[in-house]
Formats: sequence, structure tokens, C-alpha cells
Amino acid sequence: MRATCRTGTWRAWFEESLLSHPHPELGPPPPLPEGGLRVTPLGGLGEIGRNMTVFEYGGRLLIVDCGVLFPEEEQPGVDLILPDFSSIRDRLDDIEGIVLTHGHEDHIGGVPFLLREKPDIPLIGSKLTLALIEAKLQEHRIRPYTLEVAEGNRERIGPFDCEFIAVNHSIPDALAVAIRTPAGMVVHTGDFKMDQLPLDNRLTDLHAFARLSEEGIDLLLTDSTNAEVPGFTPHERDISNVLRQVFAGARKRIIVASFASHVHRIQQILDAAHEYGRRVAFVGRSMVRNMGIARDLGYLKVPPGLVVDVKSLDDLPDHEVVLVCTGSQGEPMAALSRMANRDHQIRIVDGDTVILASSLIPGNENAVYRVINGLTRWGVNVVHKGNAKVHVSGHASAGELLYFYNICRPRNLMPVHGEWRHLRANAELGALTGVPHDRIVIAEDGVVVDMVEGKAKISGKVQAGYVYVDGLSVGDVGEPALKDRKILGDEGIISVFVVVDSSTGKITGGPHIQARGSGIEDSAFAGVVPKINDALERSAQDGVVEPHQLQQLIRRTLGKWVSDTYRRRPMILPVVVEV
Repeated sequence: MRATCRTGTWRAWFEESLLSHPHPELGPPPPLPEGGLRVTPLGGLGEIGRNMTVFEYGGRLLIVDCGVLFPEEEQPGVDLILPDFSSIRDRLDDIEGIVLTHGHEDHIGGVPFLLREKPDIPLIGSKLTLALIEAKLQEHRIRPYTLEVAEGNRERIGPFDCEFIAVNHSIPDALAVAIRTPAGMVVHTGDFKMDQLPLDNRLTDLHAFARLSEEGIDLLLTDSTNAEVPGFTPHERDISNVLRQVFAGARKRIIVASFASHVHRIQQILDAAHEYGRRVAFVGRSMVRNMGIARDLGYLKVPPGLVVDVKSLDDLPDHEVVLVCTGSQGEPMAALSRMANRDHQIRIVDGDTVILASSLIPGNENAVYRVINGLTRWGVNVVHKGNAKVHVSGHASAGELLYFYNICRPRNLMPVHGEWRHLRANAELGALTGVPHDRIVIAEDGVVVDMVEGKAKISGKVQAGYVYVDGLSVGDVGEPALKDRKILGDEGIISVFVVVDSSTGKITGGPHIQARGSGIEDSAFAGVVPKINDALERSAQDGVVEPHQLQQLIRRTLGKWVSDTYRRRPMILPVVVEV
């Protein structure tokens, strides 16, 4: 019998009875019971990005997605954030394959880093998804083993019987996957929505989900990104008329910033450019690469002569030019940010039009508005989601999720892909449709969920922290280094150089003090030099001569003076040289 609840009391019931997380006392999970299925999310829960889920049955592993998370302001110098592979690192030989639901970076961007550790792990995905990851892997000099699948295919991958279902998303060829094992059937939706008028006429296959429901879905892992948004996500094609209006009113160049994999959005830009007699150039390596792949495979329809090389734009008048680039999230090194800062070969001018044709990922708001302000400063007309309908989401809203739950009727529910507020909102939707309260699992990264005898429950937790990519270094930068970088960026650094007698500890040279980025003039340190001298003299009298102890003494003395005088806490770097 399915659980029911009365209007007005369901929320209190839900909050009181939801079984889930956080459980700070969770320890390592026990061995998986025989005949059980283990689900371990290593990313994508409590965050937007870094999606990766590990399924285990009979000692074998199947991974669904392996993406990246893009850094925020409090992670200076970081290029990418990966899932933590430590819980599976000694079990790489047990991995049967990696199923990739679609080609967005937050689902495939981590694959090269996992394949560095074991290059022969098979990759399973649709034609476009595999083409995008194969191009990325070429840069890492990895030639992967791949298995191309399409909707309706059913493949045996070790003990996992996988069926692939068409879902509609903001990139072509997205797939959900139904994973059958003797422990039961799990359905992972990937990212999806239920656009009834998709540009490529490829609908989310609700008939297939209904058929799986009749068979019995034991555990449903569902996209939570828009669970807080009421109603239904608008159609992608609704953007076309708005784009035409922008193109019709643009006096000079049009610059469009979008995700490098948003094929549907770029198609509409190409259609509008063709209609208004403009030529299009792609800017940025990832944009050029991905659109070339999409065109070659037939997913992007490009009229002859429409797309030109960026170098040929100088020969065209401004009113015939469209540039398509990355940088819609305010990434500092992306083309659009560099244009806003006048640090790019393409110089924006008064009268240009910039279209930000993508969503605003949580955490990127400040960076995006900084770019908008920078562009507006130069007289650019900036069109974005806040002032025009130039973006629709690729994720199902609450109305679609309710409809979806009533089709699937899962026995257990585990919301995935979203921040905490999204996961909880999605769980509430599941409860409203009658999923039993003790079978709704809200987990977070690293929380292990076991499905045994048809019931899913939390059984432990594994390590699933952030792994930072900084240049060529992977995992070498940790939280302490990021804390130091933030201090350096916010407060600056003060260095102190002192020479002491190695036997007596008395000063023979210095202290010499220099500041960078602290806002304190070097001449101002004359007031603290006597304090440092006095402290070192006293320590010498007490017989303290060890350089590390003297460095700590200098750091405390100077740090207190800076705090008392300027209310600042810069990084202090004392250097003590013995002679």
C-alpha cells in the first residue's frame, strides 16, 4: 500500500519522518550483504556539478558519470574540482565500465583523470557523448575503449543489465539508464526535462519509463536541479523569437556567450544569424572543437558559408558579424571576461550587443554580474536572463517531476544532482506522490546507500572530499593552501628578514620588513622594529636561539602590532638567518 498524507500536515510529517542525512556519526560501511546493491555518490549531491555515482553488486562496480565542478571565488587558482577517487582507487580492476548520461562537463569532465589511473576502463554512452569525451581524451593522450549505445539498447555490463532510455536535455543524445541486478532495478535519470516541442524532436521516452514502472522500479535516482521551480520548464524553441528581436535591433556586432556543449542553443543562434544575413565565428578552443564535432555528426545544421574563421571577421562590416564564445559564467580566463577587461584580441566597442545565453549556476552570480558591468561600461548592450528570455533550463521543474513520479511509482527514492535545498524539495515532491516516507533517502557525497531485500537505507560513509586541479597538479593543493591564498589575496603578505648570532641569538642584522598587498607602507614599520628588537633581546637572554622559535616570536610580535594598529591580518613570513 502506498503512503498518503493530508494537505496541511504533510510537511510536518515529512520533516519528522524523513529518514536521511546528515548523520555526522557515520563510519565506514560494513561489507555489502550478499545479494545487495550498493550505491555510493562521489559527487553531485549538495552541489551543482562533479556528478559521479558508483554502483556495486557481487564485488563488481559500475560508474555512472564522472564530472567536474568549477571553482568559486574562495578557491583561488583552482582550475577544476574532481570527485575523490580514493574509495575506489584500490578497486579499479573491479570497474566494469563508466556509463555517461550526456556530454556536459559536469558529467564527463573528470573522465580523463580517472582514466589516467586505469586507461582501459570502458566508456559507454551515446554517439555525441562519446565523440565529445574522445576529443577531450586526445588532449590527455588517452585512447579509450568505448561502447556506443542508443535509446532502446540493452547491454550486459558485467553483472549489470543496462537499458538506455531517451531523455530530453539541453544537449542532444542524453540518456537515462535502468540498471537491473538480482537485487532489483535502479533507474538513474541523468539530467532531464520533458520538453514536448524539442528542437530535435527527441522526446523524453515516458512510454519506456511507464514500462519500467510496470516491471517495478526498486530505486529511482532523479535530477533535482529545478525541484523548487513550480510548473513546467518552458520549451527551448520559445527562445527563437526573442533572439530574432535582438538580432533585428542590433546595430553592430553580436557576441553570444554559451556553454561550449549547448548544441540546441547554438543552433538557434545560427538560424537567427542566417535569417539576418550575418556570418558566425566560434571563439575559444572548446567551442570550436565541440561545434565541429556536432556539425560533423549531424547534430548541428550549418548552412553553407555561414560559419567562418574568426580571422576573416576583419573583412566584414560589424552589422554582419556574430561571435559565439564561452564565458557565460563569468570565468576569469574565458573569452567574454577577457573582452570585458579589454584583454582579448577582439575589442568590444560602444554599440555591440552581448547575449548571455545560459543559466546562472549558483555561486557564480558575483562573477557574472562583474562581467555584465564591465561590458556595460564600454557601451555594450547586454542581454541576459534577467532582462530577456534568452535561456530556458535543461532540467525538469516541479510539475514535471510530479508527473514523472506518478509514472514511475518507485519503491525507493534518492534525489540526486542538486544543492541541499534542491534535494529536499525533490524528496518532498516524491512524498506527495506517495513514495513511503521510510523509503526516501536524502544523502550527500560519500554517503553509502545499500538496497537489500527491496529497501534502500544508509549504511555508512566513505571519503568524498574535493580534489583540486591546479595547472598540472592534481590533488596536491588542499584546503590549507587555499586558505593561505585567500589570506594573500585579501590581506597581503609581510616579510621580515633578521640575522642572528647562532650561539647567542642576538641580532646582528635587521629586522628588514617589506609588505606587499597589505596596504601598509614600508616606512610605517619603523614603529614596530623596536618591539621586535626587544622581543628578540629578551629571548636571547632566556637562551632561546633555535631559528623556528625565533620566527614564531617575530610572527606573534609583528602580527599583534598590525592587528592593533590596522585591524588587518596579513600573512607574515619571518626569515631568520644564523651566522
